[in-house]
Order: sequence, then C-alpha cells, then structure tokens
Amino acid sequence: MDNAHDRLLGLAADYATAYLDSLPTRRVGATASPKQLVQLLGGTMPEGPAPAEQTIALLNQAAEEGGVVASSGPRFFGFVVGGTHPVSIATDWLVSAWDQNSGVYDLGPAVATAEQVTAEWLVDLLGLPPGTSVGFPTGCAMAHVAALAAARHNVLEEVGWDVERDGLQRAPLVNVVASEQRHLTVDLALRYLGFGVANTRLVPTDAHGRMLADRLPEILRRCEGPTIVCTQIGDVNTGAVDPVGAVCDISHEHGAWVHVDGAFGLWAAASPKLRHLVAGVEHADSWASDAHKLLNVPYDCGLVFVANADAHRAAMLSVRPGYLPDPAPGERDPIDWVPDFSRRARSLPVWATLRTLGRSGVAEQVERCCALARRFADQLRDVPGVRVLNDGPLNQVLVRFGDDDEVTRTVIRRLQNSGDCWFGGTMWQGFAAMRISVSSWQTTAADVDDTAARIAATVTEVLHP
Repeated sequence: MDNAHDRLLGLAADYATAYLDSLPTRRVGATASPKQLVQLLGGTMPEGPAPAEQTIALLNQAAEEGGVVASSGPRFFGFVVGGTHPVSIATDWLVSAWDQNSGVYDLGPAVATAEQVTAEWLVDLLGLPPGTSVGFPTGCAMAHVAALAAARHNVLEEVGWDVERDGLQRAPLVNVVASEQRHLTVDLALRYLGFGVANTRLVPTDAHGRMLADRLPEILRRCEGPTIVCTQIGDVNTGAVDPVGAVCDISHEHGAWVHVDGAFGLWAAASPKLRHLVAGVEHADSWASDAHKLLNVPYDCGLVFVANADAHRAAMLSVRPGYLPDPAPGERDPIDWVPDFSRRARSLPVWATLRTLGRSGVAEQVERCCALARRFADQLRDVPGVRVLNDGPLNQVLVRFGDDDEVTRTVIRRLQNSGDCWFGGTMWQGFAAMRISVSSWQTTAADVDDTAARIAATVTEVLHP
C-alpha cells in the first residue's frame, strides 16, 4: 500500500533542502506582492479534498515566487532573528512527527526528560544560580510574562498578599521601575499582568541606551512597598548592556526584585571572552531570553529563568486540576514553568543544538557574531557619509547616512531592493537610522566584507547621484 507519509515527507524534504541550499546566494528580501500571494494561496475554501502533494507544491511555489524572506541566510541583518542549525531543523521535524503534548511527563517522557536536562545545561552554561528554574515559553514576550508573574507573586507574598487567589483589585501597589530604553515586550508583559505601563518609573539612559545606575537609588527611595526593577542586557538598536551588576546590588539594597531582559544579550554569559560584559547578571532574580536568536534554533522557543523556583511554580500553576497527577519522583512537568498547557516539544531543538555544539561551540558562535558586527562597524567608519552611532560590544551596529532622515531611508530602501542583503530601519533619539544585526551561524567574514562594500557603493550613489 502506498505510504502517504513517505511521499509527502520526501517531497517536503526535497523542497526544504533545495531552499536551504539556496540560502547563500538566494535573493534575501521577498518580492511577491500581497495581491500575488492571495491569488496563489487564497480564494474560496475548497469544497472537497485535494491531493496533498499539490498543497505542499503550492507552498513551495509561494517561496519560489518571492513570498518568503531568506531571514535565516548569511546576508540578512535586519532583525535579531538568527538562523537555524541543521540539527535544530532535523529535530524540529521529529518534534512534529512525534506530536507529543509536552506539557506533562506522562504524555511525553523523553521530551520531559530532555527538557529537564536542557534546563540544567542552560543554567550551568549561562552561570546562573544553582536551583534556578527554567521554562520554555513561545518567545521572549511570554518569557517576560512568566518571569514577571513570578516576581509579582514573590513581592506580594512578602507583604502577605496571595495574588493568584485574591487578584490585584485590592492588592498593595507594586512599583515597577524600568529603563527608558526598555523593549516593547516588557511593556506588553506589564499590561498582560495587570500592572499597566503608565505608572512605570523610568530610569534615564546614556547616549548608547545604557541605564544610568547612579540615578536608580533616588527612584527606589520614592518606591514604598513591593518593587520590581526591569533592566536589560542588549538594547535592540545599539546592543548596549545595562550595568546589571550595579543594578542588582542597588535594587536588592532596597528590597526589590530584579528582572533581566536578555533576549539576545544573555548569550554573552555563555562566552568566557564576553561574560565580563554582563558581569553580575547572576545576581538578578529572573531572566528572559530567546533561543532562536544567537543559539539559532527554530522560532517558538523563549527561555525564562527564575532563581526562586517556588515563586515561579506558584505563579504558573498554583492549583493542579484533578485530572493531572502530581509528578512522581524524578519526573518534571513542563507546565509548572510556562503559561501554556498544550504545547509542542519546543525544547528538543535546544537540547539537540546544545548537545551538538557543546559549550565551546556555543561560545564560538556567539563570539563570532559579535566579532563580525565589529568588523562591519570598523569598515563602515571609513566610508564617507556613514556615521556609526553606537559602541555596542555585542552583535548590533547602528548607522546613519548623510545628514538627514530621507538619505538614510533611501539607502535602506535601495539595499532592501537590491536583493543582495537586507537591513531594517529604526528611529534612534529622534533620527532615522539603520540597524545591522549579525545573528546567523551562516554569516562569514566574506559576507560582511561584500555587504559593507555594497553599503558603501549605495551611500555614494545616493549622496552623489
């Protein structure tokens, strides 16, 4: 009997392999218009079944006709998105094939065990306190939600309030302090958790976006009662790192919980050469990160770490329903550490990547991305009409072209339209700028050199038509 799995998975593997093989030379940006994609993929829903091979072929056609962005390739520098290691892709295929609900041990013992191992490896790799709990939410935004939920539980419990039982309506006020340069996802988490954003006390930053720690004490002195401080390592524009050690020391002197947004910057802790940049990060109380960034696993894999495991578990699953048995000794239920119950085994590609790269391989990958970013900055500083705006030591470079916003935006558009590379625009301190994010394991020094030359030529064309 014909095996549909064999045919369809073989076809998908052929298409996927051809796509991955094309990445080094493939046009980076998408070219298909919304109208073209709707014509290809839309229309009325079919009244009856269609051959599955046609469906898979249609998706491949969408890719080949310019409907996808080669964001995992070596010349995509627009966002901090990373690439995907071959072993992580292969493991992700197994995740879908196994179709395990990885929320509880009983539904996927191998997955739950691998997740526990991965959690222990990550805590050790990043130098976090022993006993730190780990969860694998969908992304960094939900990692912030889980971490700040644990913070909310802890700081209110210390003043005698059970927020999971009694809610926030009559709870003591929780003070939230954050950097002026915090990421949007921190604000989203504050909204989701009922704190809102209007009352957040903001700490000024320096010209590169680093929190001015010497301004923190005066703000904390005005905070009466439970307090949470949010700091970041790795500004999304400049890569700037807050003085996290000083922030932790000052905050703890005032009895505050410290949460670290380390979406990509936390990976510096995995490198002996870069760890000094985040010195003191281990003294925080919770951390959020993303494995799809500098670790280069597929999307849908955030990371949340909480030093107080009891607060973490209480915030996520304070009451276990009767149909869920308590884990037996040696078993770990992933739902204790993330907001979602039903979930795919998103931790397995992390396990596979860590096992394949090892400690030294992870460090080398992070170091190489950061070194290539510095290579970009060094070459662009010598180009007339280009101004490098940051001194970030991580994988971010921020540049501006000419003396006005329109020149910068024109250069960005031309680079995007060239198909050779892709960069994204941003606003920094009131001016248009271009972000260069080096995040893929596939990017080489030759990619940087060729792309820097393309930038230089484009700037010359725009400034001297």
